[in-house]
Amino acid sequence: MGALSHLNQYFWKYKWLLLLGMLFTFFSNFFGVVPAQLVRFALDLVTETIDVYFLFKGFSMQAVFYEVFASTLFYYGALIVLMAFIKGIFLFLVRQTLIVMSRHIEFEMKQEIYAHYQTLPLSFYRKQNTGDLMARISEDVSKVRMYVGPSIMYGLNLITVFALVIYYMYHVSTTLMWYVLLPLPILSFSIYYVNSLIIKKSEEIQAGLSTISTFVQEAFSGIRVLKSFVREKQSLAAFTEASANYRRKSLDLVKIDSLFTPLISLLVGFSTLLVVYVGSNEVMAGRMTLGNITEFIMYVFMLTWPVTALGWTSSQIQRAAASQKRINEFLDIKSELIPGKQITQPIQGKWTFKDLCFTYPGTDREVLKDINLEISSGESVALLGTTGSGKSTIALLMARFYDPVSGDILLDDIPLRDWDIQHVRKHLGFVLQDVFLFSTSIAENIRFGQDDLTQEQMKEAAQYADVYDNIMDFPDQFETILGERGVTLSGGQKQRVSLARALAKNPMMLVLDDCLSAVDTHTEHKILTHLKKIMQDKTSLIISHRVSSAKLANRVFVLQDGLIVEQGKHAQLMRKKGLYYELYQQQLNEEQGL
Repeated sequence: MGALSHLNQYFWKYKWLLLLGMLFTFFSNFFGVVPAQLVRFALDLVTETIDVYFLFKGFSMQAVFYEVFASTLFYYGALIVLMAFIKGIFLFLVRQTLIVMSRHIEFEMKQEIYAHYQTLPLSFYRKQNTGDLMARISEDVSKVRMYVGPSIMYGLNLITVFALVIYYMYHVSTTLMWYVLLPLPILSFSIYYVNSLIIKKSEEIQAGLSTISTFVQEAFSGIRVLKSFVREKQSLAAFTEASANYRRKSLDLVKIDSLFTPLISLLVGFSTLLVVYVGSNEVMAGRMTLGNITEFIMYVFMLTWPVTALGWTSSQIQRAAASQKRINEFLDIKSELIPGKQITQPIQGKWTFKDLCFTYPGTDREVLKDINLEISSGESVALLGTTGSGKSTIALLMARFYDPVSGDILLDDIPLRDWDIQHVRKHLGFVLQDVFLFSTSIAENIRFGQDDLTQEQMKEAAQYADVYDNIMDFPDQFETILGERGVTLSGGQKQRVSLARALAKNPMMLVLDDCLSAVDTHTEHKILTHLKKIMQDKTSLIISHRVSSAKLANRVFVLQDGLIVEQGKHAQLMRKKGLYYELYQQQLNEEQGL
């Protein structure tokens, strides 16, 4: 139950629904237990008066006696029906409080988990897989809801029925009550033993489900790769193995669960036999009536469903505890990006990198080493280098997806950690190297983050990114629905839509991370011409492995193995004939087909 203590905050928030649910549960069971006494009264009436009724046989008084007798039985029957109706009303109210409460808690738990996911840095997502993240916010939360809803409802039902039945049993016959309760210690020990097995199996099942979710998500996301390498059969075999493992663990849990029903049926049957045997002796001794025996048997069967549900409820609670433990593992993870002063003043756009060093979490390789770089407000700077030189890492640090291991990043001479990072990102147009488009329309992708974007502004952003004509060639134009991760578009089109999305913000700072790597030289030239106009008076960082992109910049920095090895203007670097010159000559030869 330790892991489930996290839910206490929700129970406190919905305490009135919980309290009303408890009250309604008591009344529903009260009107369910009282009819047993009415049955006792009716049966005792029959057994006590039936001989008198036959004494009047052949006399007119017998008919009068019968009418009184029948009307009294009808009165008891009507009361039993009325109480059943009232019980039904309260059962409806129980579900309208406790089950409704569980749905509210389920909703808020998903909100809490999703919101927490968004606060975690990229280092967290580098270590986790998507399927496991999805399983915890869907399957695990559903398991927890079964605890805060049905399990609590059945648990309260058991407690109130047990209390009411024991109370009435005690007032009828203390001796018979103890005989009825005799099997309960055996039941308690059995539940304790079986539950210890259930929680172990539940954790294994949830882990297996996460494995399946991850496998399926990756298989469908990479369906083109899977098909191109003709790996359908191998993929199906791997899925079958994972699914069979999940089935095997689920069947193990079913076997354990199945121990409850026959065990409880055996104990209930044993209790009934004790009631009939001991009760018969009590009747013969004149200490009880047949009505009391019938009442006790009804009490035994009233306990049957709550006690049977005890096994199911215990199982659900243990499963919920296992799921909540998995959820808490992520909720307990705190972002290492500690907020500072949360400054939100107007941004000028001056960036300064001082003795910057960085190593990705979980690795030993130093990606950036002693980077010293300054970008003036309104200046355009290019970062060039080969793959793995650390160019993209600088872009990620500027958006504070990570914090440097050592050194400082300053924005307008203020440490980046002291800025409200959301305020900074709102003024930062970011085009990632790894393009991601949502499975919605092209318009919604370009409008992403800019709900008030007009059609004209959207058209202009698409034209600047040189993707407008491609969009207009689609039958639905801007309303064309993209497949997952933008699979409907080519690689170059995806990059240009992503660029249009960044330009639509009209940000005062631009970070373009190799955003034209998938377009041809002619298209690149057109886009660069547009960008030259757009980047006026904007602080811009152009990250590329193409020298042609660097021509837009006022200054060029060349990175190699995490170090800045060259810097200056295009003409200066060409005269040096260093790494920049080599990259230029190499790309020139490639374009000329040499």
